[in-house]
Amino acid sequence: MATRIREKAEQRKKAKDNRPQAKVKYIGMSPSKVRIVLDNIRGKKAEEAVAILENSKQGAGEIIVKVLKSAIANAENNKGLNRSDLFVAETWAGPGPIMKRINIRARGRADRLLKRTCHITVILDVVK
Repeated sequence: MATRIREKAEQRKKAKDNRPQAKVKYIGMSPSKVRIVLDNIRGKKAEEAVAILENSKQGAGEIIVKVLKSAIANAENNKGLNRSDLFVAETWAGPGPIMKRINIRARGRADRLLKRTCHITVILDVVK
């Protein structure tokens, strides 16, 4: 049994994605709003994507630029890659936990407010 466990661990190690990446979790913003901004930078060079996000009007741009800069720093420091060779390979925003709140209405009624959160992932790769 121990041999099988070691074999599985080796297979997982070989199949692991070694591209530089950064994640941020529990951001207080709807994933649909974040996806609009992520679609603008997917496939672009890393420095171009940073410029796009810094000049973006959307609120998600501030958060995503931090994640992107973190991914670039991970690539430079951990993988030894050059900043000018990087591009945004994959980005996605998945749903996080939803906080349920109550909005008080007239005549003793209440409405449900759903405060959505999201998890953002940015994966970079080297231009070939």
